[in-house]
Order: sequence, then structure tokens, then C-alpha cells
Amino acid sequence: MRIHDWPTGPYPARVRIALTEKNLDSRVEFVRVDLRKGEHKRADFLAKNYSGTLPVLELDDGMFIAECTAITEYLDALDGTPTLTGTTPREKGIIHMMSKRAELELLDAISVYFHHATPGLGPDIELYQNAEWGLRQRDKALRGMHYFDVVLRGQSFVAGAAFSMADITVIGGLIFAALVKLAVPAECEALLAWYGRMRERPSVAKQLAIPAPTRAPD
Repeated sequence: MRIHDWPTGPYPARVRIALTEKNLDSRVEFVRVDLRKGEHKRADFLAKNYSGTLPVLELDDGMFIAECTAITEYLDALDGTPTLTGTTPREKGIIHMMSKRAELELLDAISVYFHHATPGLGPDIELYQNAEWGLRQRDKALRGMHYFDVVLRGQSFVAGAAFSMADITVIGGLIFAALVKLAVPAECEALLAWYGRMRERPSVAKQLAIPAPTRAPD
């Protein structure tokens, strides 16, 4: 299998963490797609993923699977013993619900803030920006942090009693928040304590230890 990604990107981080959780790192070849050069928007990459987003999983038969949730679902099911996406209908439903909320209320909101209310990936790539919309999404992300703080006051993990894809999605959001210097409010004590525990998890620590790629000459 191949993973087309940018190694320190918040969305690719979700799949990389899942790979480590499933002990699949040795079965994957990583192909770097340079976001800062806009390689994810070029025709050759769009042929792999119409949405022009990272990461993308390339299977040995030439099939491409995009979207972090779909990739994680695939990886989690490979060995027949899913540990990240649930085993019962109830678990699956709750994990997917909370992962989707983490995308909508945190990760995707920060992404919009980054692309619209900050320099983002630069003028050659950010061809349209709406700063007002970006700032609204920043505020939405902060509300999302408060929401997950409330959730984590009553349980150890985002979707209940066990680490899951939902936790990975929130981790991706907080990785993105750090990149754009959007601090988690100090009053979100449960969220901050949870993230402190997550940072000690080997799969997360491994991802956070990856140095930011240097840009090769054009």
C-alpha cells in the first residue's frame, strides 16, 4: 500500500496514527505530496483524488481511497479485529457520530480559518479568501473545544471508554490548532488533560516527533 500525504499535516496525521495503532507502518510506503507547492491541486494528483485533499491510500490493485474516515475504516478492518471503529452497531454509531462532530466542529473549522483568515498556503494556492468567514470558523472551533471539554469531563475517551477513531480526529484538530497558534482555552481543563494523556500514547508521540519537512528547491 502507498499513502500519498504531507507527513506533518493534521489530516494525514489521523491516518498515520491509525497505521501505528494497527501496527501497519511496515506495510506502507509514503509518497510525499508538497502542499506548499500546490501538488495536491495538480492534474496528476486530482486523477487520484477528485477532491484534491490529503491523504490518499493507494492499494496494490490501483484503487485509491480518500477521506480519513474511509481510510481508517479500511485499515482497521484488514486484520478482522477492528479496534478503532467499533465492533458492535452501538459502538460503530457512537464512534462515527463523535468523529464527524470532531471534523465539523473542530478540525474542518480550523482548516477554514487557516485557508481564509491567515496566509494559509500562500497566494499562489489560496486563490480566494474570505477573512470574515475564516474568523467565524475560528470561533466555531473554539466552541468545539468547549464541547469536547464537556464530553471529556464525563468519560475517558471521546466516544466512551476506549480509544477510537473519534479520539484520533480530535487529536488531528488539536494538531492543526497548534499549527495556526489557536490555543485551547485554559478553562477547557478536561480537554487539556485528555490531550496530555494522548500525547504520551506511542502512536501520537511518534506523529508529533516528525520534523516539519524542508522545502526542496523549485
